[in-house]
This record gives sequence, C-alpha cells and structure tokens, in this order.
Amino acid sequence: MDFVSQSYLDRVTLRYDREGLSNELLRTLYERLLLPRMIEEKMLSLLRQGKVSKWFSGIGQEAIAVGAASVLEPDEWILPMHRNLGVFTTREVPLATLFKQLQGKAGGFSRGRERSFHFGIQEHRIWGMISHLGPQLSIADGLALGHKLKGEKKATIVFTGEGGTSEGEFHEALNVAAVWKLPVLFVIENNGYGLSTPVQEQFVCEKLADRGIGYGMEAVTIDGNNILEVYRTLDHYARSIREEPRPVLIECITFRMRGHEEASGTKYVPPALMEAWAAKDPVVNYEDWLAETGVVDEAFISSRRDRFKQDISAALKDAFDDPDPVANTETEFADVYKPYTQVEVKQESVARTEKRFVDAISDGLREAMQRHPKLVLMGQDIAGYGGVFKITEGFLAQFGPDRVRNTPLCESAIIGTALGMSALGFKSMVEMQFADFVTCGFNQIINNLAKIHYRWGVHADVVVRMPTGAGVGAGPFHSQSNEAWFTHTPGLKVVYPSTPEDAKGLLIAAIEDPNPVLYFEHKMLYRSISGPVPDGYYTIPIGKARQVAEGTDIAIITYGAGVHWGTELAVQMPEVSFDILDLRSLLPIDWQAVANSVARTGKVLVLHEDTLTGGIGGEVAAWIAEHCFHLLDAPVKRLGSLDTPVPFARTLEENFLPKGRMKAAVEELLGY
Repeated sequence: MDFVSQSYLDRVTLRYDREGLSNELLRTLYERLLLPRMIEEKMLSLLRQGKVSKWFSGIGQEAIAVGAASVLEPDEWILPMHRNLGVFTTREVPLATLFKQLQGKAGGFSRGRERSFHFGIQEHRIWGMISHLGPQLSIADGLALGHKLKGEKKATIVFTGEGGTSEGEFHEALNVAAVWKLPVLFVIENNGYGLSTPVQEQFVCEKLADRGIGYGMEAVTIDGNNILEVYRTLDHYARSIREEPRPVLIECITFRMRGHEEASGTKYVPPALMEAWAAKDPVVNYEDWLAETGVVDEAFISSRRDRFKQDISAALKDAFDDPDPVANTETEFADVYKPYTQVEVKQESVARTEKRFVDAISDGLREAMQRHPKLVLMGQDIAGYGGVFKITEGFLAQFGPDRVRNTPLCESAIIGTALGMSALGFKSMVEMQFADFVTCGFNQIINNLAKIHYRWGVHADVVVRMPTGAGVGAGPFHSQSNEAWFTHTPGLKVVYPSTPEDAKGLLIAAIEDPNPVLYFEHKMLYRSISGPVPDGYYTIPIGKARQVAEGTDIAIITYGAGVHWGTELAVQMPEVSFDILDLRSLLPIDWQAVANSVARTGKVLVLHEDTLTGGIGGEVAAWIAEHCFHLLDAPVKRLGSLDTPVPFARTLEENFLPKGRMKAAVEELLGY
C-alpha cells in the first residue's frame, strides 16, 4: 500500500458529515481530541528537557482512540496500545495519577512497576497491554465471552497496529471470535510503519480489512483521521454487536507523525509523505471545520486550551512532587500472587472408592464444575468427544455447551480468552491436549497469566491441565516433561500429583485458587495406577509435600512417576531404609518437608523424569546444599532423563528414562 498515492490523501481537507450529531457531541469530541494533543505536546517538551525518560507519541492518531472510547459504555472494556493516550483521557482517568504512572512514581497505578502505557485500570475498564502486542486480542475474546455468558449486552474494543496483524495471535483471536460469535470490535491502527518497516514490506494484501473477511466476519476500512467517521462507524457497530453478538474488524488508515518512540526519529519517512499526512492532522482539521460551521468560536477554543493547560500543569506538578517508590521486598513478594489463604476442604465423607488415576481427575473436575457454576472448561475435542483421554466424557450432556467448549487449534488465544474471562468473575480450565503443545501458548502463560497481578492487580483464575510424560512410546512431541519451564516463572503455581487421591484433591484445589496453576498429569499413570479416592469434594493443600515412606538410610525426593519408581526400588532393596518424599507441588515447594527428609537420612537422591540439565532437581539440590549442608553425609545426587529429545522406540525410551539407573545411583550414595 502506497501511503502517498492513496485517494484519501488527495483530500487535503477532511470531509466531515455531522448528520444526526448534536452540537454538544461535536464539541465534546473536540475537547476529547484536544486534551491528549496538548498532553503530548507538553510531554515532548519535557522529554527534550530530560524530565521524562521515554514517550510513545500518538500525535496524528488521536481520532481513533478518542472515537473508540467515546462509543463505549463506562463498564465496557477497552484494550489500548502504546499510542492511545486518548483512551485514558476520554475515560477521564485522573491526570495527576496518570502522570505519576508515566513517571514511575509511587502514586501511579502500578506503583512504579510498569512503564508508559503498559498498565491497566480496573475501575476504568482499561486493560493493560504487554509489549508482545498480539495477546491483547485474545484477552478481548475472553472479556466478550464473559459478557455473553452472563447475558449482558456489551461490546469490547481492542486495538492493534498493522504490524501486529502479522502475529499468530491476531489470526487465532479473530478465528476464535468468529467461531464463537463474540461481540468484539478489532481495531487496526494502520499507521504506515512498524517501527521503521513500511507496510509494503509487512503485507501484500490491498487492505488489512480483507483479513477479517477471510475469517467470516464483517470488515471495513475507514479514515482514521476523521473523528466523525471513526465515531459514527464504531458507534454503529458497537450498538449492533450488543444486540447481535459477533466480531467486526475495523481498519483505520492513519499515520504516525513521530517515531516509534522519540529516540527512533522519523528519518526513514520520505518528506513528501510527512507533508501529505500533516495536512490531514485530525485535531487541526476538525477544529477548523467546527469554527467554519459555527459550532465553536475562538472564545470557546481559547477557553478550552487555557483550562487544559492549567489542568496539565497542576497535574504535572503533583506528579513531579510525588515520591519515587520505596522498595519493600516483603511487599514485592506479596503482590506476585492474588492474596489467597487456602482453607483445606476435608473429605466430606469417609467413604472411598477405588479409582484409576484418570478417573480421579475426571471426578475432581466434575466435582469442581458442580461447586463452581462460573467454571468454564475449554480445550480441543473436550466436548462431545470427551477429550483424547476421555476425561471430560459426558460433561457436555451434564453441564452444557456454554461451560464445556470445544476450541479451535488456538492454544494461545484460548489461554488469553481464559484470562479475559477471569476479569468478569469466571474460572477457567484449559486443557492442553498434550503438555508439549503448550509451547503454542507459552507467551500468554509466562507474560500475561504470571505477571498480571503484580503489574496492575488483576488476577488470572486459570488452570491449565497438562497431560505429560513419557513411558507410553509417544515420541518427542507427545512425551516431554516440561514442568521446569514454568517453575522458573514467578506468579504461577505448579502441581504434579502421583496418586489418584492427590490427583483429585490437587485439581480441585487448583481450581479453587484464584491464581494461575499449571496442573501436570502423567499419561502413563492414567490407567496403570489405581487407589482409594475419597468420595465428594475435598482439596489437597498446594505447597505441601506428601511423605510416602520414612526411612533412615537414603532419601528419594521426587514427584510424578518418580514416586512409583522409588517405591518399586524400595521393594527390590528391602535391606535399605528408604525415605521417600513426594513433592507434588513444584511451585511453591515444601522446603520444610525437604529439610526433614534430609535430616532423617543424610543422603539424598533427587529424582525426576525431566531431562537432567535445567530440571527442578537442580534447584532442590542447590537448596539442600545451601540450607542443609550440615546434615549431609554425602553429596546430593541428581538423577533425571538423558539430555536428549524423548525417543519413540520403546528400547530407546527405556534407556532415556532414569528408572533403570536408579539402583546404581542409590548404591553409589550408600557407599559414602
């Protein structure tokens, strides 16, 4: 797309159509355009003086943010990006607090934890972006789905840039919204450049709106510098999708008059292009038109400028006078998770039923669905088919299609959807068909679910179920043990049961917890392990290990399949007194139980199915060396799978797994 030769650039004067719009509304839109422009101009001045550190300018794009925010009801969510200052001002975010946020001050919304516009404000229904851009779109899906499930006629607006439309999440989010008929307005700010890369090097379609048509949704391209065209279009579709829920894609043609951020500059932009777009300034043109048509006069314009100047100056003084954040380590830790004190739900009945591991998981999920009416299950093939492992078989008939939802192959979008639903009070369980496939949703888990409460106080009430592990001859893409990827990420919780009783109780506990939990379930144990499981609803505390056996000679600290390998070895070596500890919770870890196990034996084997290098066993061994060195009679020994991909052939897989090397490792430790 050539941004110079387009026909809309030939219209030096924007053509405004005021039909049906009152003078009051026209003046209000002007005020809403003017305020962010005056803030921008002041910030650029402060930037040159070295009084602010960074600025992402939206000069020339104000009409899109202002128009979008103006058509929404106060309780409808909007998800802005870097250059959408007009969203915050139109939603009447207090300027002093906004400036404190932008300066990283203690009085800002995130208390110095976020920069520029990477923050959200729950009371203003503004969702905070992350730098990866695309994930915003999926969260909008979740917000819209939450409204739809609650029977509320609400619209959601989410922004992305033309560059962001190349990201996979854009396509996933649009597809999910189209399939589920979600009331979302996807707004593309096509401003000509992704940092310095022009649009002709980013896509070859004539219009980005055509991508929406490809997903079966309505899509339009409009002049993003024309405030009335933006307002009228978005207002029309917002009203429409409230009554008839469905997504609509709206491409707004505009231009970025400043650099990606001010340090980038604009030397890569041809001068003729800058001049052509300067003539289409959305604030100047609209102001001139209002004056020409008699809607405003010079006195009106001057009074608004004077008032805004005073408001900005007063708010800036307040912000600059605000203290910098004072670091408090205890507070930093406390804010990583939504405050939650788990109250263990004891077994309601002494009755126990012999169940396979897989059936205990299904039982726990069913109990949770009955207890929590706003719990929604999402995953590939989980509805009528019951999931590839049949864990949700019969759930569709019992709980209905709103709460048991088949999903497209869109792991990232579905996790983002679950996060968005959390803001409306829903709980979500997302099933990865195999834990290996979570790589397609990694960004949402690591950068959104895990960090969101610390950043701006929203919690992620999401459980991701992860069928994991080898031993079933499934090869390198259906057998990985990838729990350690997530134990390194503050803000997540990670559990990994080894018995049917724990599988049910930990799953219910994970669903009760308002924080994001990764729930690992070993596929090999599904139908090979059985045990007595309490009937009814109960929980197992997250963060508390299970003492499988107490001994005096050697401690095996493990989890998952390793628990069963350890107990089998104890039977094979009756002359050895084994102390076996099932961690079952990997984040957080029950360090006191670890210390007790070390104290009883003095010799420790840390065992896990995950590959050795970088596994959670390294962290456990390091902790023991640091905190329990005086209790040790031998070096801590780690044992894991080979540092190779998981092979397919059974002989190779058996060699890969650590089970066959356990006896030699124990004998080595006993020899000290």
